[in-house]
Formats: sequence, structure tokens, C-alpha cells
Amino acid sequence: MAKITIWAASFLLIWTMGWAENYKLPTTPLPIKVVVVTLFEAGEDSGDRPGEFQNWVERFPLDKVIAMPQGYRNLRYNEKGVLGLVTGIGTARAAASVMALGMDERFDLSKAYWIVAGISGVDPADISLASAAWAEWLVDGDIAHQIDIREAPADWPTGYVPLRKSIPYEMPRQKDDEGAVYHLNPGLVEWAYQISKNVPLVDNKELKVLRSLYEDYPNAQKPPFVLKGDHLAASTFWHGKMLTQWANDWVSYWTEGQGNFVTSAMEDTGTHQSLNFLAGANKVDPRRYLVLRSASNYSMPHEGLTAAQSLTGEKKDGAGYSAYLPALENVYLVGSRVVNELLENWEQYRDEIPSAE
Repeated sequence: MAKITIWAASFLLIWTMGWAENYKLPTTPLPIKVVVVTLFEAGEDSGDRPGEFQNWVERFPLDKVIAMPQGYRNLRYNEKGVLGLVTGIGTARAAASVMALGMDERFDLSKAYWIVAGISGVDPADISLASAAWAEWLVDGDIAHQIDIREAPADWPTGYVPLRKSIPYEMPRQKDDEGAVYHLNPGLVEWAYQISKNVPLVDNKELKVLRSLYEDYPNAQKPPFVLKGDHLAASTFWHGKMLTQWANDWVSYWTEGQGNFVTSAMEDTGTHQSLNFLAGANKVDPRRYLVLRSASNYSMPHEGLTAAQSLTGEKKDGAGYSAYLPALENVYLVGSRVVNELLENWEQYRDEIPSAE
């Protein structure tokens, strides 16, 4: 009797957590309308402390499991045509996971929109905690030469030097950037921003206190909001006022002054590179790629706190990020607004990419 009770309790737990049986794919490629790209999940897909994937699984919902043995984690799907992907953290895993999905013959991704929905560090000069930013420019922070700044010439502002250049920010910019910068479809980015900019975002008292510490940064003190802001992808979790200045200068250099550094994470240049390669095989359309990042923490400390002290407070597993849970909530609220718009008007958007320009 005890064994039956334990079994029944386990079954109820699994059912309430929203776990799903494997989805039986059709014999012909399954047409996908939207791929939601997340980068990590803290534990299970549902029922425990969330990562970037869990809100999509539980609330969108993505109720069907599709095995992906060649990738980082199994896929999730719903019959509206949305596929959920967790790539794993870092540029390499993101590029490999997207390539693995793109070459999977079980799916027709030729008309799919790709939406990254993740959290990030952010520049307090531009954005506040739990806000969400749509990127138009992606810049890679790893493709470079580097000299430790303690060994660099005294007049160098940084030890980072563009690949195949001799000094920081040397002009003219390298024409063959080797994946250092990507310009997303500006009309699509503006469209996504316009339809989501008024989405109500969550806030709380703790965030207000943290924001108030950034006294010299008016944008950092605002309640959460939606904006357009560009993204730096680098596999090192960097932090501090000096590196935030480097991030601004690096993005400005590679975008020739057109981009403005706002968000920082690891993966998005890798994802875009895979989409570009897949486009060469007529598998995907990279013009349908969007990157949305919400603010889980500032990229530099407030006055009175050292960079080392600030970094120690942002724990490795993400659970200690200043705005971890509100950032997860808001990236879902903003991202799902755009996904639902695409689904509701699919007859139009299947063949015509929306644009606000």
C-alpha cells in the first residue's frame, strides 16, 4: 500500500510540474513558425527554481518534448508552431546547438523567426534592472589580440586590440571582421520594439533600493522599461567600470559609431554565425533573427563598492544576480508579446517579414 501511495504521489508531482511525454513527429519535416532560443535552465524544465526556459515551458506553454540527442538539451514544442531551444552557456555551445537544430531534417525552419530571450549584465548609463532591450547590433568581445594592461604602453586605454591591428581601435576597421560584428534586420528590430515597448513590466521594492544606489546614472534609477540597445557577446564574465567603458568603446568601434553598448552576455554572435552558415544551405533566413536581453545585473558597481566586491555578489549560478527573477519574468513578458503577434498574424508574416521602417 505504501508503494502505491508513493507511486501515486510521484505521478501527481510529475503531472503538476507540467512534464510532457515525447512528441511523435510527423514523417515529413515539421514546419516551425518561431524558435525561442534560451541559453540555460537552472534545473528541470518546470516545477523548480527557474532559468530562462521555464516560463516558456510552463506559461506559453511548450508542452511537448522532442528528443535532441545531438544537442545540449531536449527541445520543447507546442502545436501553434513554436519550438523551444536551450543552447547551453557560451558562444561555442550556442553556435553548436543552433547548427545542430538547423541541420535537423525533422524540421522545416525556412520561414522560422528566431528570438533569443535571455538575461544579461547591463550598462547603468542606459538601462535599469529588470528592463529589456532589443539589439540591432551584435558585437563579439573575444575576437581580438590582448596585452595585459599592466604591460601595455602608458597611453593605451585598454589591452584589447582588434584582430590584425597593432593598437586599440586602430583605423581603418578590418573589412574582414571574421564574425566580430553583426547588424540585425533594423526594420524587424524596430517592429518588435514598437509592439512591445508598452508591455507592463514587474518591479519590486528591492529593485528600487538597488537602483537608487546608482546616483549618477538617471537611466539606472528608472522603473523597468523596454528599449533598443546593442549587445556585446564575450565568453568571459567581465565586470567593472573600466571594462564597461571598454565595452562601450569596443561596440562603437566595430559598429563605426552606430551601435551603443547596453547589454552583455556570451552567446549571441555564435547563434548568428550559425544562422549565417545555415542560410548558405537554404535552411534558415537570418533576417528573421531577434535578440532580446533583460537586465539581471549592472555591469559595474555603484559608488562605494569595488568591482571585486560587486562581482562577488553576482553568484556564478545566477541565483544571486541583483534582478534575476524579475529579469526572467520581464524577458518572457516582452518576448511572448512578439511571439504571439507573429502567431496571430502568421498568414501575413509567413512570407512578409514585418518592418517598422
